[in-house]
Amino acid sequence: MTDDVIRVRELVKVYGDKRAVDGLDLTVGRGETLALLGPNGAGKTTAVEILEGFRRPTAGEVRVLGVDPAHGRTAWRSRIGVVLQSTGAFDDLTVFEVVAQFASFFPGARDPAAVIDAVGLTAKRAARTASLSGGQRRRLDVAIGIVGRPEVLFLDEPTTGFDPEARREFWTLIAGLREHGTTILLTTHYLEEAEALADRVAVIAAGRLVALGAPGELGGRQEAPAVVRWCEEGRHHERHTHTPAATVAELAARFGGEVPELTITRPTLEDVYLSLIGASR
Repeated sequence: MTDDVIRVRELVKVYGDKRAVDGLDLTVGRGETLALLGPNGAGKTTAVEILEGFRRPTAGEVRVLGVDPAHGRTAWRSRIGVVLQSTGAFDDLTVFEVVAQFASFFPGARDPAAVIDAVGLTAKRAARTASLSGGQRRRLDVAIGIVGRPEVLFLDEPTTGFDPEARREFWTLIAGLREHGTTILLTTHYLEEAEALADRVAVIAAGRLVALGAPGELGGRQEAPAVVRWCEEGRHHERHTHTPAATVAELAARFGGEVPELTITRPTLEDVYLSLIGASR
């Protein structure tokens, strides 16, 4: 990462008496994948729509690829890709026709057929979009967002409606884009998705940034004690410790080998996220 592709300073968006975004600061480096997490109403979608140029901020500074999105022209838009929560349907067109049409808007676009294959819609290539299921329409939304080879890709809840297998196939697709240097801003409610894809995670609550860091380090996660659990004399025990290996060695010596029902757990990203959100209320 050699520079900041996305830069946000003191971003504010007000609707009436509600501050949907309240002084947000954020940067995303070139080639980085950043996941935005937060409860419904936290301001994630509003912030992303400002970055995409669909909404204007009330105050603050925003730059995407060095341009204020509120004044982004055609050349700038050709460098970004957007997967909204829903881009709507094109009922009278086939899947291939829709993707090919969007490909025609971008210089150097991907091959529409290859993109359709990548999002798992090969069998529906000739189907009219009106016949697609909700999950299939979501895959079409993703195809539209990536067909232009964007330098910056905005993904707003991209795998809603995907089954677990399709979701993991999508993760592979996004990992490939990342390897080719695409900068990605992802909003998701799936914490395992953020952990699988993101270099860093930003947690937003009430329009404010409450935590920012690598998934394994967010909220001091890497420094939190492990929990060692075992069963002894018919009772379950647990110990919170920063030295779980030593605890296990002690238990193994006491039991003369295997420790009954032994488990070792550390805080998950979900544990940390819920703690951060709870503390912000």
